[in-house]
Amino acid sequence: MNTPTSREEQERWQRALRAQFPIVTGHPELAYLDSAATAQKPQAVLDAVQTYLTTSNANSARGTYTWANRTTELVERTRGRVARFLGDDRPERSAVHFTGGTTEGLRTIARDWLPGFLRDGDEIVVPDADHRANIVPWLEAQQSLAREGVHVRVVPMPYQSGSGDYDHRALAERAGPRTRFVATTHVHHVYGGDMNVHRIREAVGPDAVICLDAAQSVGHLPVSVAELDVDFVVFSGHKALALPGSGAVWARQARGPQFVPGGWSGTPNTVGIASLEAALDWLEAAGVDRIERWTTDLAVRLTEGLRRLDAYEILGCPLSLAADSAVQRRQGIVTLRHRAVDSGDLGFILFSHGFMVRSDHHCQGDAGEKTGSVRVSLHVYNTVEEVDRLLSVLASLR
Repeated sequence: MNTPTSREEQERWQRALRAQFPIVTGHPELAYLDSAATAQKPQAVLDAVQTYLTTSNANSARGTYTWANRTTELVERTRGRVARFLGDDRPERSAVHFTGGTTEGLRTIARDWLPGFLRDGDEIVVPDADHRANIVPWLEAQQSLAREGVHVRVVPMPYQSGSGDYDHRALAERAGPRTRFVATTHVHHVYGGDMNVHRIREAVGPDAVICLDAAQSVGHLPVSVAELDVDFVVFSGHKALALPGSGAVWARQARGPQFVPGGWSGTPNTVGIASLEAALDWLEAAGVDRIERWTTDLAVRLTEGLRRLDAYEILGCPLSLAADSAVQRRQGIVTLRHRAVDSGDLGFILFSHGFMVRSDHHCQGDAGEKTGSVRVSLHVYNTVEEVDRLLSVLASLR
């Protein structure tokens, strides 16, 4: 582990990393607090993109000349890089498929793999208070199968009242021998909590396939598929410091048929793959465990400050707000509402003070929040000073 030994060392480490983000250092008057939507890119990623486009840009697996060979090697090398980054201890058995991001990856599984796995009368668990990208594809698959005479029952993922956390006990009661597939989320994009995925396996048994939406965890905290007994991990490169339009599906290839995306494989996003390799290298060198500690500490500082402001409601588990909380803390995401100011208006007000936040319904499913909110999402380039300044502005809004 690379955990710093002192607050002073931690701050020196963070300043050195922040200095590597040109868009952040180039706009010191602004505080970018929307990393759950997309993360900013360090210079190493930008350099890797420039180097690839000026030295090796070619198609993959289609030519025999040097540039094409280099690109083919890049694609295959990055598959292995993804597997290692995810802590895969059996890479010879698993598969990595590149996608345009989490949404495309989940839809690929739902379209090309799930129909061949399910039979008439099977059940699938869908988390209908999570991101719509982890809801809609499974409902579309159910509807497509129904048109072919295969009827699959959708079981709503149960949630704990008021916290947004999964209710694992209730899930164990709902799951049965026909529960074949479970869609789940690693870190909730609104409530910011680790959803305790290890308890999903306990609830649904050893045979159900578990698909993990890791859009808010890969690149933000350590993810180990060797420890998480899941079958698919899907993430977006652009939330993990790489370019937009990049991402991957990791498939364990242990339960059900082999995961092989259907159709003809066209030209991959090679420049996105180059950026993803560089981003994973950068994250590993920085220490993802240290990044998690930094963003979690900032989130605790923000929530501790908000607790003293009666004008605000903080969404999610109330036990995760305190610095001395014994439960899982927020993973760098804090979502709030002002009790009198509309969330959209609050977003505009905060931007007028230099804060870039998300203010809407955050693409949450129908079982989620009915009223908009402001989401503050943090990364390693954010600072204590930014959080304190944000709290000062929020305190001024009575």
